[in-house]
Amino acid sequence: MQKVINFLAVTTFFVVAVSFIAPKKAKVQWMSVEEMQEAYIKTPKPILVDLYTDWCGWCKVMDRETYQNEAVANYINQNYYPVKLNAEFKKPIQWDGKIYSYNSRYRANDLAVYLSQGNMSYPTTVLLPSINAQPAPLPGFFKPGELESPLKYFGDGGYKTKTFPEFLKTFSKTW
Repeated sequence: MQKVINFLAVTTFFVVAVSFIAPKKAKVQWMSVEEMQEAYIKTPKPILVDLYTDWCGWCKVMDRETYQNEAVANYINQNYYPVKLNAEFKKPIQWDGKIYSYNSRYRANDLAVYLSQGNMSYPTTVLLPSINAQPAPLPGFFKPGELESPLKYFGDGGYKTKTFPEFLKTFSKTW
């Protein structure tokens, strides 16, 4: 009888202890600009740049609610080189053979100015089908479902054969 009680006690303790362990959240595997460029040389694929600032509240919300969403994180990790870039970074950054420096007029690095096409609002999600392509900046906060169609337009290669409005006509949301 003592063995049964001990077994039940240990089992109950184990079940209770496991129930307090939080499930592991999906995370985007962010890269630096340098890491992305090294990987891109070996295997080109689309690039996603998260332009943020340290003081931006909506950037933090997007990190927590959108980029930690399992479907979003898994899709980005599989189909993009994700780069997190502080727009106010003051040291020079090399991107595709060009050096970008801090721009005091914009209070941001010129790479952020280039990627956002001068629209300095945060957060801004920038999608590029290739490292030397025209950036497609998406300013503002996006919920996971709102980010799905532009991510898949570039990530699945729809941009090669259709305009975005044409792509949307046959697109079905899954997130």
